Amino acid sequence: MDFDLTDEQRLIQDTVREFVDERVLPNAVENDIAHRLDRSVIEGMAELGLLGIVVPEEYGGAGLDFVSEALACEEIERGEAAFRTLISVHVGLNSLSLLQYATEEQKQRYLVPQARGEKLGCFGLTEPAAGSDVAAMRTSARREGDHYVLNGQKNWISYATVADHQLVFAKTDPAARHRGISAFVVEREWPGVSTKETEHKLGIWAGSTGELFFENVEVPAENLVGEEGQ
Repeated sequence: MDFDLTDEQRLIQDTVREFVDERVLPNAVENDIAHRLDRSVIEGMAELGLLGIVVPEEYGGAGLDFVSEALACEEIERGEAAFRTLISVHVGLNSLSLLQYATEEQKQRYLVPQARGEKLGCFGLTEPAAGSDVAAMRTSARREGDHYVLNGQKNWISYATVADHQLVFAKTDPAARHRGISAFVVEREWPGVSTKETEHKLGIWAGSTGELFFENVEVPAENLVGEEGQ
């Protein structure tokens, strides 16, 4: 078995390393101290294709392999952990979930702009009383005609206040516990959706971590990702 990097993988590694040296490291300490998220770095990552690095080209991504993603994350982390977190959440948790389970219409509406870096996505799972024990989540989604009514709260969500779209998990069948949890794409600007930054963190100050709040949010039924309880 050959463990050497391919020429393409080395090119990715060198390109991201140069980007970090030129665009991230010069301001990393200052941004961390000031608790400032540098949006221009995110724009630069999008231009490099990092926000869709392993998403197939047909859906707006770079279509690269997971070794390339790991190399990119390693280099980004060297400069600022907050931006590696963005790749992990935006690409790994949100976009790849959509790639696996979303309908073609959902992929065109949400995955494609995320892979191109035109929109950002976050992952709404953790709650104040439900971390590793996801079956304890209290966020609920009740079907009413052609939509679901979403109520609840999520916390420790990376890029909660920045992301345009949220992949939110909620109980559609509370009695079924972990088998009654469903996923929805929720847009930040919808009525009843609000966000808040988390203060007094121990680290990753140059990144965004926050909370999501849902108060009688009407989520169109077509925004259910996969099947109920899946």
